Amino acid sequence: MTGLIPEKINDYRVFPSGGTDLLGTADIQLPKLESMSETISGAGIAGEYDSSTLGHFQSMQATLNWRMLTDEIATFLNPDAIHLDCRIANQEYDKLNNSYKFIPNRVVIKGHSKTNDLGKVSKGGTYEASTEIEVTYLKLIRDGKTLIEVDKLNYKYVVNGKDVMAPIRKALGMK
Repeated sequence: MTGLIPEKINDYRVFPSGGTDLLGTADIQLPKLESMSETISGAGIAGEYDSSTLGHFQSMQATLNWRMLTDEIATFLNPDAIHLDCRIANQEYDKLNNSYKFIPNRVVIKGHSKTNDLGKVSKGGTYEASTEIEVTYLKLIRDGKTLIEVDKLNYKYVVNGKDVMAPIRKALGMK
């Protein structure tokens, strides 16, 4: 959409697989996408450079920070896989119509609980607890359009609709 000025996240909700929203969540630190790489040097190269291994990423973590410990924490202490669906309402100003638009964004995360810090207890304060998830699947959707999809276990990396790993899977005799 042209003429939109992205301003802020108006609100968000986080839903675990088959559950109700995680109301005790203070905020979420989304994973960092860092390609695996190898330093390349040799004849015909003036110096060296890091070459990304397409579709392969370093370990990715997402962190949920909690205001309060509630029954929801048990979801993250269970050894089963975690599936989170984060629904986000982006507040954007439409400068052509002088009005606000709320663009739906989603972040889908799958993985396993890696760390559960139960925080601290202080009178009148929050727990400041956190859960770190080792992410094996990540999907970012803006207004219904998939921007990024990383599926480490199924050998898939999609950017703006282009499956970057399709030719690699084909070269390896995979579907």
